[in-house]
Amino acid sequence: MARFTLPRDIYHGKGSLEELKNLKGTRAMICVGGGSMKRFGFLDRAKGYLEAAGMAVEIFEGIEPDPSVETVMKGADAMLKFEPDWIVAIGGGSPIDAAKAMWIKYEYPDCTFEDMCKVFGIPELRKKAHFCAVSSTSGTATEVTAFSIITNYEKGTKYPIADFEITPDVAIVDPELAETMPKKLVAHTGMDAMTHAVEAYVSTANCDFTDPLAIHAIEMIQKDLVASYNEDMAARDRMHNAQCLAGMAFSNALLGIVHSMAHKTGAAFADYGAHIIHGAANAMYLPKVIAFNAKDETAKKRYGVIADYMHLGGSSDDEKVKLLIGYLRKMNDDLNIPHCIGKYGKDSYPTEQGFVPEEVFLERLPGIAERAIGDACTGSNPRQPSQEEMEKLLKCCYYDTEVDF
Repeated sequence: MARFTLPRDIYHGKGSLEELKNLKGTRAMICVGGGSMKRFGFLDRAKGYLEAAGMAVEIFEGIEPDPSVETVMKGADAMLKFEPDWIVAIGGGSPIDAAKAMWIKYEYPDCTFEDMCKVFGIPELRKKAHFCAVSSTSGTATEVTAFSIITNYEKGTKYPIADFEITPDVAIVDPELAETMPKKLVAHTGMDAMTHAVEAYVSTANCDFTDPLAIHAIEMIQKDLVASYNEDMAARDRMHNAQCLAGMAFSNALLGIVHSMAHKTGAAFADYGAHIIHGAANAMYLPKVIAFNAKDETAKKRYGVIADYMHLGGSSDDEKVKLLIGYLRKMNDDLNIPHCIGKYGKDSYPTEQGFVPEEVFLERLPGIAERAIGDACTGSNPRQPSQEEMEKLLKCCYYDTEVDF
């Protein structure tokens, strides 16, 4: 038996933020990140709508990019004091992911972060609060997923929390919020969405319910991402829907080792002054992982189907895989994303010498590979890598060399 789970209600289209007026409750805590939602007036609008619904509102703000375990615990403490019956997370993936983890701790104060990371092991939520997610970026789709990514900075690694219990009750997908994204964020979140859709389609947990969502998301992203990056706002509005469709697909079909590798490399070199931004990591690793996974015949055929829907040509599945890899690399060029860690600058843009020194990468490689294999996303990858294969694959992602194994 398989399961397909989404939020009960998804409100989409311009002006859908106003649906907050119709939530039923007494107290709402808004969880938000940096200043952009406040700067563009969306935070005040959300607060006003909730107050119009008759709720007392408290704001927990300042959730950082790549939210930490410490931030999660602080937010949960604030919830325990305020006792909201609605948690409303507004912004990009970081505040929504952090709020999901806070929600678990709020409902179960004795739950440790280690407990949260047990895959599909979270006890029943909604004893104290329901959850509404309002997305402002077009990539993570965390507003419709059963996932949250939290960073343990002491260990220099990101941990996925995975359980259908943390799928939001209500998702608001209002493209007005996404129109405020800076170009770099458009690029990174867009390639995150493309990775979600591709990995969901070839995942070993794919099914008839997830395949149409993944394929249509890929078609939309192919058509609209580069245009969105180049400030076409109609394309950006469509991308907000596309990333949500990709999220619906992967939340149920799961992901693969592109995400495993991105989770375990993202904060691994933070002591050198930067992170490898999640969407950029996915963009760099996706072509390499496609080449690796295509050694599996079933995966190769499914990549061929993706290439067909993208109208890339090719008379054999091997040709189609090569064309798909080439197309994705060209997208990275168009979006100013590097092809490998070795050329990844601190600002995320391509550079001759990236911020991660070769000797540091090689020294940390065995540990990163081991943690990537143990990541929650690895189990549904179509080809299971050994420690040696994962190290070789990560080296290809550092040097931008061919995957021939």
